[in-house]
Amino acid sequence: MTDEETESVLSDSHEGSELELPVIQLCGLVEELSYVNSALKTETEMFEKYYAKLEPRDQRPPRLSEIKISAADYAQAIIEEAEIRWSEVSRAVHEFEKDILKTISKKKGSILATQKVMKYIEDMNRRRDNMKEKLRLKNVSLKVQRKKMLLQLRQKEEVSEALHDVDFQQLKIENAQFLETIEARNQELTQLKLSSGNTLQVLNAYKSKLHRAMEIYLNLDKEILLRKELLEKIEKETLQVEEDRAKAEAVNKRLRKQLAEFRAPQVMTYVREKILNADLEKSIRMWERKVEIAEMSLKGHRKAWNRMKTTNEQLQADYLAGK
Repeated sequence: MTDEETESVLSDSHEGSELELPVIQLCGLVEELSYVNSALKTETEMFEKYYAKLEPRDQRPPRLSEIKISAADYAQAIIEEAEIRWSEVSRAVHEFEKDILKTISKKKGSILATQKVMKYIEDMNRRRDNMKEKLRLKNVSLKVQRKKMLLQLRQKEEVSEALHDVDFQQLKIENAQFLETIEARNQELTQLKLSSGNTLQVLNAYKSKLHRAMEIYLNLDKEILLRKELLEKIEKETLQVEEDRAKAEAVNKRLRKQLAEFRAPQVMTYVREKILNADLEKSIRMWERKVEIAEMSLKGHRKAWNRMKTTNEQLQADYLAGK
């Protein structure tokens, strides 16, 4: 892969990835940097193998025009690397859609909680962008070193200078250092992937806790609202029962007072009063029955209110313990 092709790939991928999600940007950039570093490492290894192959027969270093790379081997290496990177990117995209997009799309919880989650994601993406810029600068530095080495080889070819043993050993040392640098960059990329995975796991754990807390909060709000409505209804019924009881007691007292002040009237008056008395006694029994029913209803409401109060206190205690 030439420098122009590498720069075009990076520029095209950077322009296209601006329209994607931050995690997809990071995965794409990591895949591109890994691909470029792998290509550079492959070319360097092929240079070294070719030098080692020519050294027993000819002490002169090879010219750039003499360096050949097997197209089949190079294509196979690219295909294997692409398959590995594609599987990693696909897995990262799948996890992002499953853990982030689908969960947020449910729109559960308060706006403040959602804003906190989004702010956390933005901070994480900002740190990833900083790491991406560092890796890009390091990759540019490696490309500059590669260009410098190729320029040195071209200059030596132009003046027909043969590389001596010392120069050849120096080139091997530089190649070894270059391979170590590439290996270090690959390790940094691996650490970045691990850090990204751990961050996503922590984020998912906090989102699950937030989701459970919001469900408990909503359930408690609904339960409290229902209890308040039931309490208001019981209070109204209690007041009505007390009023009915007071009226019944007043009527009962008035009727008893009338009975106590009763004097024997004339026969016809007695008959009328007897009939009226029977009616009054029926009315008294009816009101006494109403009073008993009202008292029983009041006791039932008081028991229901005590049970509701106990249940509400238990729910509040469980909610505080869950926090």
